[in-house]
Amino acid sequence: MSALFCCALLQAAPEGVKSTAEARFHVLGDLYLADPWALLVIPPALLLLWWGRSRRGLESGRVPNVPRAELPRSWSQRLGWIPVALQAAALLLAAVSLARPVRGNAVRQTVSEGIDIALVVDRSGSMKYDDLEKGKSRLDVAKEVVGAFAERRMTDRVHAADNCALLTFAQYPMLLCPFTLDFGAFKEFLDSLQYVKNEVEDGTAIGRGLAKAVQLLAESGAKSKVVVLLTDGENNVPDVLPLKAAELAKEKGVRVYTVLAGRFAFQEDVFGRVYATERELDATELEEIARLTGGRFFRAKDRDGLEQVYTEIETLERTERREERFTETYDVYLSLLLGALATYLAAWVSLATWARRLP
Repeated sequence: MSALFCCALLQAAPEGVKSTAEARFHVLGDLYLADPWALLVIPPALLLLWWGRSRRGLESGRVPNVPRAELPRSWSQRLGWIPVALQAAALLLAAVSLARPVRGNAVRQTVSEGIDIALVVDRSGSMKYDDLEKGKSRLDVAKEVVGAFAERRMTDRVHAADNCALLTFAQYPMLLCPFTLDFGAFKEFLDSLQYVKNEVEDGTAIGRGLAKAVQLLAESGAKSKVVVLLTDGENNVPDVLPLKAAELAKEKGVRVYTVLAGRFAFQEDVFGRVYATERELDATELEEIARLTGGRFFRAKDRDGLEQVYTEIETLERTERREERFTETYDVYLSLLLGALATYLAAWVSLATWARRLP
């Protein structure tokens, strides 16, 4: 009961004054003892209390004129144990206060080098085909996989969160979402992404899209800068060549991962009908972009393959994090001292009034 009383007092105690004591022994929750060896005084103190009370009891019992017949006990006799219990509780509280209880507040500080990741997604007209997953366009599958990747990177608590930006391209590049840690905002922009339906805007300007991403990352102060570029075709806008954009990325210290997504190459017949061919897309430029910038090239022919690609990129690009941990402590022994004083006074008042015994 006394131990429970001590814990209750400590739990109810205010934070107290900031302490220089070290939290050495964990008690409960955020409670610690700075000098736990002070608890060693409890057994001898309780033993002395018991010895003193029992000796006085024996001395007061040496009255030869008292008859041996059993007499009815009064209420004060029945409750005579209360003062002794209060004295024991006072001793216990005083001893625990000597052990210097403190409330510990663990503070963790994460120091992260950080990675800025530009996610570049092709939105050309060919992204409407459904060869990655039946019933879903290439772009819809890409949005889901890229979105899951971005969520993991932006809300990662184990390896620290990274800033992500969203860019897209067809004939022209476009920045949809600047660098942010707000995944909710990022997802709104990603969900709004659609493949082009206007023939004038259609095209696969890989060079333009990459150059736009590098330009954005050049303004970043992050130590590590990464582009993950997803496309389903070959560059067909010659004014900014992909390899020129790759050289710019290398110059700016930007690492580029290129992803070619799609099972088939599609083309139109003489009647304007689109059909899948067995022609392999030329991935030479995408492979060279990755090689020049220190990244890697990936080929995905279905949804599972695309998910594996982004999972592998995630393992390759881990944010270095260093965690610093320290504990602030606050003295709370004053509550125990006040409790010990109040308990001892209650015992003293009891012994001087209703629990008083004649010598």
